[in-house]
Amino acid sequence: MNVVNLAEKFDLFSDLWSPKVIAEMNDYQFKLVKIQGEFVWHDHNETDEVFIVIEGSMKIEFEDQTLTLSAGEMFVVPKGTRHKPYAEQECKIMLVEPRGVINTGDVRDELTAESDAWI
Repeated sequence: MNVVNLAEKFDLFSDLWSPKVIAEMNDYQFKLVKIQGEFVWHDHNETDEVFIVIEGSMKIEFEDQTLTLSAGEMFVVPKGTRHKPYAEQECKIMLVEPRGVINTGDVRDELTAESDAWI
């Protein structure tokens, strides 16, 4: 039983768009990720996806609107909803999603990260 310090965990990596698992609860994982720039349009047909902004700000683009999230805010993307996250400046976020979820969902490209990478 160890306390997880988010700032210390963020200091352990510098790569962008590559979620790092920091804890599990039942079948769900808590992942930290640094984002900057554009991501890919994608969806997750089997699960919702939670974005919690720890530091900075980001946007999530949808087919019909764009949401802006700032530090201390969160949003749940419903399963099957096409979306594209992006951030103009580096943004630190936490994702909450089931074990084994691929960051690019239904798309495979150079931004597809290793699943279940722990720090």
